[in-house]
Amino acid sequence: MLQTRFTKLVGVEHPIVQGGMQWVGRAELVAAVANAGALGFITALTQPTPEDLAREIARCRDLTDKPFGVNLTILPAIKPPPYAEYRAAIIESGVKVVETAGNKPQEHVDEFRKHGVKVVHKCTSVRHALSAERMGVDAISIDGFECAGHPGEDDTPGLILIPAAANKIRIPMIASGGFADARGLVAALALGADGINMGTRFMATKESPIHQLIKEKIVANDERETELIFRTMRNTSRVAKNAISSKVVAMEKEGAKFEDIRELVAGARGKMVYATGDSDEGIWSAGQVRGLIQDIPSCAELVSRIVREAEAIIRGRLEGMIVHPQREAAE
Repeated sequence: MLQTRFTKLVGVEHPIVQGGMQWVGRAELVAAVANAGALGFITALTQPTPEDLAREIARCRDLTDKPFGVNLTILPAIKPPPYAEYRAAIIESGVKVVETAGNKPQEHVDEFRKHGVKVVHKCTSVRHALSAERMGVDAISIDGFECAGHPGEDDTPGLILIPAAANKIRIPMIASGGFADARGLVAALALGADGINMGTRFMATKESPIHQLIKEKIVANDERETELIFRTMRNTSRVAKNAISSKVVAMEKEGAKFEDIRELVAGARGKMVYATGDSDEGIWSAGQVRGLIQDIPSCAELVSRIVREAEAIIRGRLEGMIVHPQREAAE
């Protein structure tokens, strides 16, 4: 078993996390991840109301007695969700770990920590990670450019970002973006992280609450099948490459504003992708890691395989590379 500062912090067996994913982070997936010994996050804003979130947390508790968390993403909006009410639902439900994302969540961090809730904040740069550390979060999730969703605007890949953050961050840190297997876990640990966060990989599992055709699409496609939208608006998002995303990219190149593409990128259309299995129905998030995903296992099978193979890499391949010249000469 691999034990790190992060596993000790949140009380799980394995240094593997299923982060919040809009429309995907539901009780059945999160509970399966928890039962596998990893840490799963329910996505708060997937639930229409704070009351629905409280019910989803209760539903997850019916499915597992192991630790799980809730993701609360704070984003600018003309009509923002009632974040304080969602936060209250999380606290009142007795959740002990929260993943936050978005701009300067100081008030949420303060309130969560006041109630004994551990906070893991998602960042896409070292400077933002340091800012979050100063805010008092308990751990950092550092997202490389390969990730699905919002990779930030610095375009720094994980191979640079993870060790750069590890050089400066004192609190536990998990690595996000581009992780799907044991090789990624071992690499992340070697780079200074305390675990890995996987999104796209957990989408392609038996318990993932999305259409089977989308899971098969993730397996069938390679690492080239993503696109970056909203680049011209400095709100970059990595999504699955499809008819809609290609149209959005083309319109942006021609100078389109958000109002021009609003209907194409509507969240309701993205939600329908997962419901109908039509991958061209709307925009949906996927990382470049889809090039490493070749099957649709259960969460238990996936987590146990990653841990087992990671231990084999460390004990076998890496240890086998260490040469002791003096010992060999004596023999």
